[in-house]
Amino acid sequence: MAKSSWRPAHIPDLTGKTILVTGANSGIGLEAVKLFAANGAEVILACRNTAKAEAAVEQVREQTPDARLIVMPLDLADLASVKAFVVALKERISKLDILLNNAGLMAPPLQRTKDGFEIQFGTNHLGHFALTGPLLDLLEAAPAPRIVQISSLAHRSGKIMWGNLNAEKRYSRWPFYCQSKLANLIFAKDLHRRLRKRGSNIQVMAAHPGYSATHLQDTIPGGGLFNKVMAQPAEMGCLPGVMAATSDEVVSGGYYGPDGKILELRGYPAPAFARKITDNEGLAQRLWDESERLTGVRYLNTQGH
Repeated sequence: MAKSSWRPAHIPDLTGKTILVTGANSGIGLEAVKLFAANGAEVILACRNTAKAEAAVEQVREQTPDARLIVMPLDLADLASVKAFVVALKERISKLDILLNNAGLMAPPLQRTKDGFEIQFGTNHLGHFALTGPLLDLLEAAPAPRIVQISSLAHRSGKIMWGNLNAEKRYSRWPFYCQSKLANLIFAKDLHRRLRKRGSNIQVMAAHPGYSATHLQDTIPGGGLFNKVMAQPAEMGCLPGVMAATSDEVVSGGYYGPDGKILELRGYPAPAFARKITDNEGLAQRLWDESERLTGVRYLNTQGH
């Protein structure tokens, strides 16, 4: 992997831009909010727990007292909440410059969303799929809009488990996490192709944080120890997503992560390794069709392959 030349100092002036970050109250989401706000953007913190989001706002204001921040409730594990969020957002803003699909769960015991989906696939992939489609018109109203989908190194071990997508037959926490993160990357690349085909001005990138110390590891036995030994801080883990959201060096359809020599675990952001399967258009079409069926969300004017 090429060594990175990008640094947070390269973030441009974001005054006048509106940025939406899901899962913005902790971890890499919160660190991204801090950087966006410090560079002048208005940031919408879309979070399941609004009390935690308000506490996060106070943290951001310690660094940037005049930060322009809006907290809005969004539970990606509840399609009715996603729908209500979209309606409320469209009443507040007329254009969206950047959508950072950051929220995620990692390797919990078997749980289900309000709509009955396995919670990792349901939140990490289906929730963001259901959110992104209805926001395309707000994004297209902006002069240079971007969507950034956070994936993971775990996509490398992922497999889309047709016939057991939602753990109808069996469940194991890690394969389902890897499946959700593979789905994130396939979705980002597919959405890029679909939007380009229709002549949209929206750019779509994916990014991963390497191995970053966040609350994601709370559900994993020994997670705290791994964090101490191997992880980089969330302030570094947020950078690939921030670069994808703001830099002129990135390309639509691209994937970005830390430039570290060992498995992209840590470092500054640069182009990342994506498995060939993430560009398989037949697989992408099947995932898209299934995502539309499960969520009931249809993307207007984004035809298949």
